[in-house]
Amino acid sequence: MSSIKNHVQLIGNVGQEPSITKLENGKKVARFSLATNEYYKNSKDEKQTDTNWHAIVAWGKTAEIIEQYVGKGKEIGIVGKLKTRSYTTDDGNQRYVTEVEANEILLLGSK
Repeated sequence: MSSIKNHVQLIGNVGQEPSITKLENGKKVARFSLATNEYYKNSKDEKQTDTNWHAIVAWGKTAEIIEQYVGKGKEIGIVGKLKTRSYTTDDGNQRYVTEVEANEILLLGSK
């Protein structure tokens, strides 16, 4: 049961070309946004779309797969967990970021 305490599964489209960074230790990290859409009908029975944007980060082999196969607009599936980190801006303000740390990726759609 503990494996579902912090578990995220998303299917969506990549918002921009992934940013790939190679760290000093040789490990790679990929960062990009993923758009997911939900569809519903409003009170006038008109179809509506609600788009949510998610910040995705992936490390190591997963980042390498993203670097090689994933680009803007590509439909993918992500399995991972939520992570929150903080940083201090140049003017001394504390900022918090919540991201999905992807540990599995599924390439969907056409090539």
